[in-house]
Amino acid sequence: MNFVFKPAPPVSLSVIGTEGRFPVRRIYCIGKNYAGHIREMGGDVERSEPIFFTKAAETIVHTGTEIPFPPHTENLHHEIELVVAMGPGGIFGYGVGLDLTRRDLQATAKQKGGPWDRAKSFRFSAPCSAITPAGKLDLENAHIVLRKNGDIVQSSTLDKMIWAVDEIITRLSEDMDLQAGDLIFTGTPEGVGPVTRGDELDGGIEGLEPIRVRII
Repeated sequence: MNFVFKPAPPVSLSVIGTEGRFPVRRIYCIGKNYAGHIREMGGDVERSEPIFFTKAAETIVHTGTEIPFPPHTENLHHEIELVVAMGPGGIFGYGVGLDLTRRDLQATAKQKGGPWDRAKSFRFSAPCSAITPAGKLDLENAHIVLRKNGDIVQSSTLDKMIWAVDEIITRLSEDMDLQAGDLIFTGTPEGVGPVTRGDELDGGIEGLEPIRVRII
């Protein structure tokens, strides 16, 4: 195939235990999936239709990266999340992700009833760890934690998700053409907060590779 200019290299993540890489196709995210986070954002914890949004695959950031503080925001927030990596036959594996959010831009979008793209899908906004193959992993009650400069700022367990992983997959499969190579960021627990230049973020979920980045 001849292209009129050289295409961008494919986006991928390393896979624990193999030299092969996971090809990232799309990133789907679910909002308001922990009651504690809904309360801290002033929302209604009553279970309703899940809220989905997307990030471009090119927003992926590998662990150990120094991330420039993004433009056009004075209120960048961290959100630690379980990431589900989809394969040809279902769940391929799991990772730990950060849904970095320009909260002030999101608030403005909400007030105007507009989309969240500028708040969510900007460059370097989706740090993600290496993928751990699913195998016999049991993450139902796993602990999820994020540290900022060594201090715990988010801490919960995955069983507190309002929409479980299998339910999220069912909804996305019905509505959004879920396919192999897609990543699903499954929502964040309470404790989200601001990030500034010089902050180091270290996130983990029991049984998975951690994610570590620094804001510069």
